[in-house]
Formats: sequence, C-alpha cells, structure tokens
Amino acid sequence: MKTVLVVEDSSFFGVMIKDKIKAETSFDALWVQDMSEAVKVLNETGNSLFAAILDFNLPDAPQGEIIDEVVDRDLPAIVYTSDLSEKVRDMVWSKNVADYALKDDSRSLDYIISMLKRFERNIGTKIMVVEDSHFFRKILTDLLRVHCYKVFSAHNGMEALDLLEEHPDMKLVVTDFSMPGMDGLALTQKIREKYDRNDLAIIGVSSEGDKLLAARFIKNGANDFIIKQSFLTEEFYCRVTQSIENLEHIQMVREAAIKDFLTGLNNRRYFFDEGSKFFMSAARDKQAIACGMIDIDYFKKVNDTYGHEAGDVAICHISSILRSSARETDIVARLGGEEFCILAVNMSAEDAGKIFEDIRGKVEKSPVDIDGQKIKITVSIGVATKPGNSLDGMVGEADRLLYDAKESGRNKVVMK
Repeated sequence: MKTVLVVEDSSFFGVMIKDKIKAETSFDALWVQDMSEAVKVLNETGNSLFAAILDFNLPDAPQGEIIDEVVDRDLPAIVYTSDLSEKVRDMVWSKNVADYALKDDSRSLDYIISMLKRFERNIGTKIMVVEDSHFFRKILTDLLRVHCYKVFSAHNGMEALDLLEEHPDMKLVVTDFSMPGMDGLALTQKIREKYDRNDLAIIGVSSEGDKLLAARFIKNGANDFIIKQSFLTEEFYCRVTQSIENLEHIQMVREAAIKDFLTGLNNRRYFFDEGSKFFMSAARDKQAIACGMIDIDYFKKVNDTYGHEAGDVAICHISSILRSSARETDIVARLGGEEFCILAVNMSAEDAGKIFEDIRGKVEKSPVDIDGQKIKITVSIGVATKPGNSLDGMVGEADRLLYDAKESGRNKVVMK
C-alpha cells in the first residue's frame, strides 16, 4: 500500500487530513510536524510514498522550503496553506507543485482527497504532447508528469500519428498549431478520421495572433484550445483534467448501458448486440461456436431462506467464477435474475464440454459465505454447440438444454 506524507505542524489539521486520507482513499497516511521529520521520512521510506500534502509555513521551514525537498524527489505535492497572496501563489506554482488548497475553505479537504484519487487514476492514462519547440514541449510534458500521467511526446504531426498507431488507447493529444510539414489543424483532422472526440480528446495550442484559430481548431474536432502567451499552469491543469474527466464520464455512461449493475458482467442488451456480430462472423468463417446457459439451482429458496441480499451475494459469486473461467474473447453476460450466458467462438464441442463442466464443479465446490455461514449452491447448464440459423435460435436451444438439466436432477451439464 502506498503512503501519502502529510507535513503539517497543526495537530488539528494534521490528524484531520491523515484520518480522512485513510478513511476515503486506498492510501495509508503518515503525519509529521516539521521539515526535519519530513526529510527523515523521505530519506528512509521515499519509495513507498505516493504523494505529499505540505503546509507552506512550518516551524523550521517558514517560506515553503519543504516544497523543494518533496518536488526534487518527483513526488506530487499539494500545498495546504492559509496564505495564498499573489506572491506566495506565484512562488508555489514556480516549484512544479501538483496543486494547492486553502485551509480556510471548508471544501478544501474534499478537494485534496479528489486530487489524490485523480492522481491514482492518472497513472495509466496516456497523453501525447505534439510540439516542435523543445522548450515548450518540455514544459508541457513535465507538468503532465507531475499529475502522474503517462506522457508521450512528438516533434511533428507525422510522428504523432505513428505514436497513435502504437498506442491506440491514448486519451488526450495536446498539439501546437504551427509545426513544419503538418500543422495542428491538419493533425486534428487526421486524428478525427479515426478517433471520435468521445474516445480521444484534443487540446489545440497556439501563439497569440489569429483570433479565429480557437474556433477553427474546435470546428475541426478539437475539444479545447489554449494560447501560449496567456498560459497559466493552474488553467492548463484544469483544462486537461476537464478533458480527461469528460471522457471518463462518457465511458461510465456507455458502460452503464451495456453492463449489469450488480455484477459488472455484460448485460442482455450487450449480449445480443455484440453476440449477433460474433455469431455472423463465426458463421462466415465456418468457426466452431458454443453457447452455454447457466442458471442457479433453487435460487428462490436461497432468497426466501436468507434474504435478497444473500441472493445478490450468490449472483456475484457465480459471476466471479464465470468471469475467471471464460476466455477474454468470450462474451459473458447476466441475462436477468439468476440466469447467465457464455458465448464462445472458435471453441469445439469437446472443449466446451470440459469448460462448462469445470464451471459446474467450481460452483459446487465453493460455497457462498453469507454472514459467516457457508451456503452450498449449484448450477445447471445447457450448452448448444450447433449454431443453427441465428443467435436467437442458438440461445433458445441452449435454454431448452438447460431445462433438460433442471428436469433430470439439476447440478449438471446437458449438451447437444
């Protein structure tokens, strides 16, 4: 577990921040009250630290000297201060801190927690800076790394397109307008030929001069625009964060439409939309395909005896087994209630028999823990291995085989 270092001479604020971090994040928190203690911790346990919350005015470091000690170790630093005069603010931002928060703001602790969570999510988030100026490219990449993003850089448009081919999961491109060969507008147009603005965000950057350039960038597919001469670190971070969060919110909406809210498995809608594509592709390429319907035995009895929460626990337990048993290429879905389905392309009948029998056995051998009580549950499974004319027909056949499994004693696999 990573630790957040809290350097705060006030016992009131120190304890409050430490306890809030422990209660509301995945991090541990270590609180010290002066710079000398902080330096000792940094020297002894620096590798286990994730970030630092720093009081600007400490007994042995009254002018923010602690900031350099932390930033020089490449740790994201959030300054927590009661003094944010223009002079102090400019000095704080000049030291490449990640952010700041004011002690007299009642929302500041919630803001600090949100920033720590943001940094944690940023670790796997890829951003590319496209800029022919080495000086400005370094400024932007350094700023983004402070916020824990995985940063790539390109000198021109062609290099940027090559990087996108290598990293199609890039989330944001920050591109200058004036570059040799291919300017930022042309690059934006090229990117939008392949990447939707809801999947990859673009922020255009340019020198002051052309008043229409911001509109041109956005009309050509950019999400935002920044002018170099009015560049503020704080504004840059806000715009980048807003772009990334917009993508995350869109992804959440998409997942809500295709994911089962309880188990996180694909839902019925996704199964039939994507499954139909799977089915047609398999039929066209003459690939083997298997469809397995899985149903929890005596599920109503579980609900009636132990309550609906116990039923939810049982459903999640089965979902976990199905997810771990299936291949990445399989579609695993909860169709409703206690009924699940797995659609597997390029799977022979023999392999399907082994996999679904293995699932049945895993369920039988792993009782569900309900309030400390081990409850044995089983599943019945019907597996169709002949595609027929449509996905609906194949699912119907698997459902009929599932009924046969139920009628002939339950806790078994019936295949055809």
